[in-house]
This record gives sequence, structure tokens and C-alpha cells, in this order.
Amino acid sequence: MSSYIQVELVKDKYSLRQFIDLPWKIYKDNPHWVPPLKRDIKETLNTRKNPFWKHATRKLYIAWKDGEVVGRIAAIIDENYNRFHNEKMGYFGYFESICNYEVASALFDTALKWLRLKEMEVVRGPMNPSTNDECAFLLEGFDSDPVVMMPYNPPYYLEFAERYGFYKAKDLYAFLKDEIGVPERIKKFVERVKRRQNIVVRPINFKKFAEEVEKIKDIYNASWEKNWGFVPMTDEEMDYMAKKLKMIADPDLALIAEVNGNPIGIAVTIPDINPILKKLNGKLGPLQIARFLYERKKLVGARSILFGLKPDYRRTGINTLLFYESEIAGERLGYKWVEMSWNLEDNDLINRFDESVGGKLYKKYRIYEKKLV
Repeated sequence: MSSYIQVELVKDKYSLRQFIDLPWKIYKDNPHWVPPLKRDIKETLNTRKNPFWKHATRKLYIAWKDGEVVGRIAAIIDENYNRFHNEKMGYFGYFESICNYEVASALFDTALKWLRLKEMEVVRGPMNPSTNDECAFLLEGFDSDPVVMMPYNPPYYLEFAERYGFYKAKDLYAFLKDEIGVPERIKKFVERVKRRQNIVVRPINFKKFAEEVEKIKDIYNASWEKNWGFVPMTDEEMDYMAKKLKMIADPDLALIAEVNGNPIGIAVTIPDINPILKKLNGKLGPLQIARFLYERKKLVGARSILFGLKPDYRRTGINTLLFYESEIAGERLGYKWVEMSWNLEDNDLINRFDESVGGKLYKKYRIYEKKLV
């Protein structure tokens, strides 16, 4: 049989299933890979269910060699991003390939050809499907499992991307705090912060979830507006993400800071459910749901996924207060460690803060880009 590599458009349910199933082949012998829930991937890619696709378009491709599916890639254009940044940029995402550069090259060729036809001037990735979701290739830290909603990939993906002509756009950092608890010096500092301002830090009220999400939207867009790669979420997108996070969140670890009754900061930490996902192996039927609920009680790790303040409050000590309240709640709930991620490599303020509270830089991720003109 010919070893010719053929790249085809995903155009029906059968080829979509092949697209979704491929990682089980790529990572079958890798002990650190965490299988995603297949239904979650399917829903994220569904242009009718995921509100991201109301302002974005995509093409999905799979690569064949010797009668087998050996790779996949998505080409994505987010019109909201391009309007916000006044760019003509496309993404590549959902990249997977066997350890064969010709397969990777054929996938990149196909995705970039479509982006050029759409008159994009630069491509960046991987985005699955945007910076508001899972993104980047793992760069350092291959010897441990990823935490919830963080990527994992073979090291050769980096080699393939750079060999093709991609170069670094931005690195992302993850910090590990392997002991939950608050140093005495932070306790004293927090008391001074509380005395200076009329600050209240409280858990999100899940009984008034819709109202609370409106407050989070305002804080989120104000806090991250100047960050590299940021694009404001639409109301529908924020509602969609909040609904997904609510399914796994612990109410005591989703905090809002208010000054004189005005919401100005958020700190959301979620349980690292990846040890459970490993056991579910991509499935979520009635038996898997029962197992999830049982295993959830045993979780000891968490990820600090959202941590932000409105610009006027960044150097007031409220960030330390939010950290303090999160640590106290995590310790009470029995958590043993937390990953703080992801941070931009050049966000010195948050990187220094994570180090100051006991975090150690232990994983790095890379987003690549390449000119199309």
C-alpha cells in the first residue's frame, strides 16, 4: 500500500469521530496524558452549541497514511479577535500527529492554505479553539500529568513546528504551590489591608448564579483587557464557560472581592479533576458519572484558574487578601497543592506574586506564530 499522505476535510459524523478519537492512538503508551471527555470535545467543536462559533469559523482536517488516520489539525479565524486587535490573524489548533514530520508538514500546509485563501496575514497556535480555552504546546514539564484544562503533548511537536518555520510568539508559565497554607507574614499583611479599606471577600452565591456571573464578566474584561492575546468574551461565551465551570467548581473556592459593595476582583480555584478523567477514559455515561461523584471526594489538587483585579486595585494588597482567603478555604476543604496557571511570561507582577506566596515555576508552554505573507 502506498505511503502517500492524504489530508481530508472533516465533513461528516464518521470523520468527526476519527478526528476526536485520534489522541487515543497518539498517547496510548504515554502515562501522563489525560483523556478528555469525548462529548466535551464534540460540543466545543459544535458550531450550533458553542457560542464561540457565532463569531468564528473553522475547518477540521485529518491526515491519512497507509490506510490509517495519523494526524489532525483545525484552521480557525476569530473575527472578534481580529476586530479587537485590528489584525488579520488565523489560528491552528487541535494539532495531533504521529512522530512523522511529513504528516505534520502536510497538516500545516493544508491549514495555512485555507487561512491564506481567507486573506489572513499571520497564524498563531495551537489554540483549542482560543486563548479563552486550552492553548499552547507544553514546552517544559513532560514528566508529570497536566492539571485540568491544561495541555499535554509529545516533545516532538515543538520540533515539528519549528522545523516548519513557526517561531515563538509567547511563553506561558505554570507555578506549583505544593503545600497549602499561609505564612505568618501574609496573615499580618492581610489584617493591615482589611483595616485600610472597606473590603469584603466572599464566595460566589451559586443560588444567584446568573447575577454573580454578570459581576464576573465586568471584572474579567477589565482585568485582562491589556493582556497579550486577550479578546473579550461575549455574554453568551461567558455564560457558556461559567456553566461548564459550575459543574466542577467548589463554591467556597470561587471568590469575589468587593470594595464598598462594588465587585473589583475575582479568584476562582477549581479541583483538578484530571485524576478522575484518566479513569473515565473519555466516557461519561451513568456509571462514569457515579464514579466521578465518588472519586471527587478524594481529590487533593486544585488549579487557580482565574485571578484578577480591576486596574485601580492592583497594588492595594487585595490580591494578597484573595490569595489568603483561597488558601484558608482550600486548607479547610482538604486540598494539598495548587497549580497557578497560566501566566504570561512577561507578566512580572503576577509571576513575582506567585513566587512570593510559595509557588515554583515548574511548567512552561509555548504559543507559536508564522507570517502568511
